[in-house]
Amino acid sequence: MLRQFTKLLFAIMLWMHAPQAIAQQAPAPDRFAAEIATFDAADESHIDPCAVAFVGSSSIRLWRGLDADMAPFAVLNRGFGGATIADVNYYFGDLLGRRTPRAIFFYAGENDIANGQAPADVVAGFRRFLELKGNALGPTPVFFISLKPSRQRFAQIDAQREVNRAIRRLARSRRDLRFVDVASAMMTHGEPRDIFIEDGLHMNADGYAIWTRILRPLVARAARRGACGAPSS
Repeated sequence: MLRQFTKLLFAIMLWMHAPQAIAQQAPAPDRFAAEIATFDAADESHIDPCAVAFVGSSSIRLWRGLDADMAPFAVLNRGFGGATIADVNYYFGDLLGRRTPRAIFFYAGENDIANGQAPADVVAGFRRFLELKGNALGPTPVFFISLKPSRQRFAQIDAQREVNRAIRRLARSRRDLRFVDVASAMMTHGEPRDIFIEDGLHMNADGYAIWTRILRPLVARAARRGACGAPSS
């Protein structure tokens, strides 16, 4: 009887602490090392060090038509893996350290929520990105692309919206940050539009067409800035 009670107590303790354990066991960023290494060679051949940079997770990485969608404005795709904000921060130097982009379009945070992070922690991670950006690139503007709704992760929509609201508020207090709402245009009648591939998470061409319509005018405005993103002195 005592042994059964002990097992039951242990099971209850595991159940109570499971969410915290999941949230604390963030994937190691070195899982992307090989992918990040390919950016070094790409940097050698990219002719415009001032190109507007798109940085973040697979929603950026899989934007195969980014160059064409933003033409004639020079852009740089620095999306990788299923990155979290912590991954972007870890590889900041590899992603942007040798460049002076006129602007940075940032998309990450969705995987953080999926991994069990609280919205407040996601926002804290993005604040750390802004700190890294400020130290390296001074007032270079950052455009935070809102966390997107999807069919696969629609159960997480409330947490995503909490992050979006917090970043929107943060943008009101910073001259170097702008919040860009793509989420509203991706919804219809309270549900995500039919703009995803089979996994229900990543966008198809129709999804990227929505992003292009919203983001391209902002890219054009940023690209017409006379100077590159000046490094912080």
